[in-house]
Amino acid sequence: MFSSRAAATGGVVRRKRRDVERYVGIDEFKDELRRRGFHAIENAGQIVIFCNQEPVRSFL
Repeated sequence: MFSSRAAATGGVVRRKRRDVERYVGIDEFKDELRRRGFHAIENAGQIVIFCNQEPVRSFL
């Protein structure tokens, strides 16, 4: 997932939670997010990963 073009260029990647759980595990995924300084949010079984270190802001 982190080797995709979007991840390499600071873009956004979306994956199903069950795929993340199946292939790497949630704890390992969170550790890797922290290591890279990336942010992620989850909604309706989808995880959206912001592959950069910019702050994430909510509009609500």
